[in-house]
Amino acid sequence: MRKKEIEKIPYLGLSRVKSGKLVEYVAVTDIRQVGKEPCLFVEVYRNRKDTGEIPAVRIALTQKDFGSYFPESGTWSRGKIIGESWQDTEMIWMVGAGIQMSEKEAAERNVLQSPEDLERIKGFLKGIKAWKGLWWEYIEKKQEDIIWKERSERNSRRWERRKKALEERGANTEELPEQRILQYAEDNLFIREHRLYYKKHGARATVACSGCGGVTDRRWRPGQSYESQFEVKMEEPRMGLYGTCPMCGRQGKFVPQGKARTTERETRHLFLGQKYKGTGMVMRYIEVEKKWRLELTCGEKGLEMCGAGESLDGIEIARTYLEPGKKAKTDYHKHSRENGEDFWDDCNLYGLNNINIRPAPIMGETYGNMKGTFLQYSAMKEYQRAIREDINPVDYLERYLDTPQIEMLVKMGLTELVGELVKCHYGIVGDMEARRPDTFLGIRKERLAQLIRHKGDRHILEVMQMERRMGQNWTEGQVEQLAELGMGRLVEALDYMGIQKYLNRVSKYAGCGYGTMCSRASGRLKETAQMYLDYLGMRKKRGYDMTNSVYLFPRKLEAAHAKMVEECNKEEYDKRTQEVNERFQMIKKNYRKLRKRFFFQDDEYMIRPARDAGEIVREGRILHHCVGGDTYLERHDTGQSTILFLRHREAPETPYITVEIGTEALEIRQWYGAHDKKPDRDRMQKWLDVYKTWLKCGNAAAGGMEAGMMAAGA
Repeated sequence: MRKKEIEKIPYLGLSRVKSGKLVEYVAVTDIRQVGKEPCLFVEVYRNRKDTGEIPAVRIALTQKDFGSYFPESGTWSRGKIIGESWQDTEMIWMVGAGIQMSEKEAAERNVLQSPEDLERIKGFLKGIKAWKGLWWEYIEKKQEDIIWKERSERNSRRWERRKKALEERGANTEELPEQRILQYAEDNLFIREHRLYYKKHGARATVACSGCGGVTDRRWRPGQSYESQFEVKMEEPRMGLYGTCPMCGRQGKFVPQGKARTTERETRHLFLGQKYKGTGMVMRYIEVEKKWRLELTCGEKGLEMCGAGESLDGIEIARTYLEPGKKAKTDYHKHSRENGEDFWDDCNLYGLNNINIRPAPIMGETYGNMKGTFLQYSAMKEYQRAIREDINPVDYLERYLDTPQIEMLVKMGLTELVGELVKCHYGIVGDMEARRPDTFLGIRKERLAQLIRHKGDRHILEVMQMERRMGQNWTEGQVEQLAELGMGRLVEALDYMGIQKYLNRVSKYAGCGYGTMCSRASGRLKETAQMYLDYLGMRKKRGYDMTNSVYLFPRKLEAAHAKMVEECNKEEYDKRTQEVNERFQMIKKNYRKLRKRFFFQDDEYMIRPARDAGEIVREGRILHHCVGGDTYLERHDTGQSTILFLRHREAPETPYITVEIGTEALEIRQWYGAHDKKPDRDRMQKWLDVYKTWLKCGNAAAGGMEAGMMAAGA
């Protein structure tokens, strides 16, 4: 569109004002030569005498392009003559005025100066049909055709570029070393993964080995005859256990003939990195599948084993290209149902069938291939060796390209922080542009040695970052103790006491020391710290004198916290308690029966049902979770489930954990502590699992429950 030339062409002008109260705009048309091609001009004027020389908008339309010029603002627009309103008509010269109307109203307000204008539009736009006969409809359809054609050509060019790039990547990718990959998979991914199919008959067993394909009959139980002493014996085959083939000596898993499938298969994945275009790398994601088959034949006594075998196959399902100065690009291996052929594409599948690249072993030659590339200093090998588990090298290398400081963190031993960055948890970073590790992490320089000793523990880092933000200078012990507690609303507590006093108080209230490496003690400390900070916050909110040591340091924290919760919500709580006790009366009536069924206590904990609906509401308010809602109360009231309170035996009235259990199926549906968290998660889960077993066994003796707790390590 030759915009400058179009702006210089004089306006057509409105020869006369149209009569009629409803007419607001009059359009004038003409065909002018712009450059080497004819151009249709449509100028829309306000239907007033004082605006007949300058149009509200000039629409220029050629066979290949269009544009709209607004003289008042001197700007161009690529918008169509009709706005994007889907329900009402909104002309482009009225957009922004908030005027939307039906097509009938639009036809009355916006007219052409003469019938010749309509004929001129039709003659210029040959082949365009206006189904409703509106003059602007011809222009709109032509504009839509131009936009659609441009979009199609643009998409076609984009597709050609993508196709060319895809072909170029494939042409520059090395051949896949299939034999080395299969050998690596056999030696590292499918170790001892052979099948020893067997069928016992008395003291003997017939064994078919998938490793060597042989079938033999061997004695596994010692015989009593003299001759049996000289027979070669084998270990007793037992389902699911691993044994040794008596023929080839390979290790495999015993599978009974009666439960064996004709063909069994398992898949594993691995990565292989190769050089790409000199200094680039391509990470290839390969799926390896191993199949085991049992061969049967009809014998005198039915189906008999006559052989076994196994095969190993692999296929590359994705590969990611990494080049200097470019974003990583991943191609995916697909299969066409139309022609039955496999092909590579640069976009993933959709929905549940998409190809996920997950952590997997990396072939050792990958690290050798990285030498001489721009990724040779990524420290990926050191990182994998440090964490001793499979990683996704694509994720790691993409984060390395975004954050080169990862190499420094790995070599310093801060592997836990690197793991957070690989997961895109960049909230731990203090300054992304920094090169020094202390500035990058936002901590004091002298804290690095302590952070390295803890391998970059995130909780330790958060404490160190808060220390720097607050301008504090804590001891190493205080930092580690705060990390064990969790930060929470620590700043509020430090307004009233020093850091050491806060730590001592939490330890005293919890009855546990720091650094014990005991999950129960650690969970108790975190729970107590959260309760203490919550208590202080409620005191401050209620307007108490926070310089009074009686308020700051209550003798019994649990009781003081519960009292403050009730005080903060007393009026609302009393009203809610009365309401639920009236609505859900069966909770109180069934309490004795449920207590007899569900009550239990050991040396540390006790668990019992709720006495009434009000107690459930109180539990929810103190622990800040939703158990006091009508849904839970109704389920308990009607017997669909039962709400249980799990508490420390020395503090039976202090809420700790709330449990919902199915009344009939005795399945624990959910359990939570304060703020919808699970304190001492692993230990309490084991305790509840054993408790559930105790319930299902018909409430066996308490000694059996305690023995189960000890056996589970709870």
